[in-house]
Amino acid sequence: MQNPFESGHIKNYLLLYASIVVIMILFFIASTLFNDIKDVKKKEFNTKTTQSKEVVTQEIDEESSPKFRLLDTAY
Repeated sequence: MQNPFESGHIKNYLLLYASIVVIMILFFIASTLFNDIKDVKKKEFNTKTTQSKEVVTQEIDEESSPKFRLLDTAY
């Protein structure tokens, strides 16, 4: 078995790691240069509450039954 420090394998691994890091940095720079950020309008929520004098009433029909029925016992 060869010693990796003497045969130069460590240098190859470091060069591979450095090249991958450089490629990632180049892709990051390219993506930030060509990414045009458009102005985004600020969305404002209507916080003013209006009180209406009308009250909505709904009559419950005896014929209509609920879609789901609760179980008799809880598990």
